[in-house]
Amino acid sequence: MGKHEKLLLKILSGTSNASIQFEDLCGLLRHLGFDMRIRGSHHMFRKEAVMEKINLQREGNIAKPYQVRQVRNVLVKYKLGGAVDV
Repeated sequence: MGKHEKLLLKILSGTSNASIQFEDLCGLLRHLGFDMRIRGSHHMFRKEAVMEKINLQREGNIAKPYQVRQVRNVLVKYKLGGAVDV
């Protein structure tokens, strides 16, 4: 199991919202085909066929827990987790 799959499992399980590394979360979204745009401290992610914009801001080296939950909701809604089972 690769790095992205492990992170995806961690996010989808919902048990580690406060310990997801910001750079890892950004890397996962890029790996899943999201386009990233940075404006100031905001890292915005868009993907065709996904209505929601994902807007992330770092809190030190960690992603903000509520933003990890938002990412999880988008991944589940659009079934972007692939074959990963929780």
